[in-house]
Amino acid sequence: MIVICEDCGKKYRIDPAKIKGKAASFKCRACAHLIVVSKAKLPPPEPVAPKLAAKPRATLESVTTTVADGTATAESDAGTVGPTTRETEPQRPRKTRRFGLRAKMLVLFLFIPMIFMAGASLFYLWQFETTTDLLTRESAKFVNRMAEDKIADISVSVATQCKLYLLSHPELKKEDFNKDVGFKALAVQEVGLTGYTALYQLPGTDAVWRTWAHINSKIIAIDMSTLKKPLKENFPGFWKIYIGVKGGRKSQGYYTWQDKDGKFRDKFMVCTPIAGTRFVVAATTYMDEFTGPVRMMESSAKAITDKAKLATLAILGVTLLLIGLIVSISGHRLTGKVRSLTEVADRISVGELGMEIETKSKDELGDLAEAIARMQDSIRLSIERLRRRR
Repeated sequence: MIVICEDCGKKYRIDPAKIKGKAASFKCRACAHLIVVSKAKLPPPEPVAPKLAAKPRATLESVTTTVADGTATAESDAGTVGPTTRETEPQRPRKTRRFGLRAKMLVLFLFIPMIFMAGASLFYLWQFETTTDLLTRESAKFVNRMAEDKIADISVSVATQCKLYLLSHPELKKEDFNKDVGFKALAVQEVGLTGYTALYQLPGTDAVWRTWAHINSKIIAIDMSTLKKPLKENFPGFWKIYIGVKGGRKSQGYYTWQDKDGKFRDKFMVCTPIAGTRFVVAATTYMDEFTGPVRMMESSAKAITDKAKLATLAILGVTLLLIGLIVSISGHRLTGKVRSLTEVADRISVGELGMEIETKSKDELGDLAEAIARMQDSIRLSIERLRRRR
């Protein structure tokens, strides 16, 4: 059986079979209170282990009693007075905590939102950059098409003007095309900022391509195939467009030309045959004169995109950092309160009923603390009622 000290609540295990006489007494080892055990009041023996399993931290003193000449005394198994052997009740094993509340909060409120936010931000940046590239690329294509159409229109217009002038001046010879002020003004016109038009002739029996009206008088009447030497590897592109008018069809395309400063730049040329003659009008200019503003806009858009990307990543980083700090601090405070209440519950379970429980929180943790305090008061009152009965 189990006997509880009325003063301090300490528990002792008593073997009823060893009580000789009607009663026995012994002093509590904790508070020296005299405990009297009456054999007449002893309940029938019953298993103790199942009831004690719910109180993992309580301890019992094993005491045997004898009666000599009608005087109640307490003896231990070894023959000494008072309790001598301490036994520990079976303790309920603690569960191993592998994933605590704080870790769950970090995963649920930090890592998972961080993954979604980072994914959404990266997707937004990718879409923004893709849209910007698409707009600038399509803008450049649109400007190129407009420039090509404009150069082609100029070539057709100059060819028509030259045809009318030749019809009205049948006496004009090709050797004098570049000298005749009126004809040269029609045959050599500006295209864009630095471009121009020129007039050349289909090859005759000598199979030589010659230019008769040009902004550069040094090219007049020369064999145009001799430009292969100064143009080097860039000559085939120019020559393909230049002789592409065979059969009276219009020829156009891009080629690379060496500028006066020695740099090679891309040009676009449109060659339009003059109907009813063996002459051809070529209109050519550097394409960057038209696409330059678009390229500048593309560079500006890229710079803005890079700034937006850095700003978005910075905001994302700061946001995740703040969320991490808030979750860490909140988790630390929450787990601290839970740990404190757990410690209080453990101390109550081993009989420490005099400690105070602070309930500052006004949330569910406060409700839990108040519930533990009420349980503490209830246990204390139950022990006092038990003492009064005895």
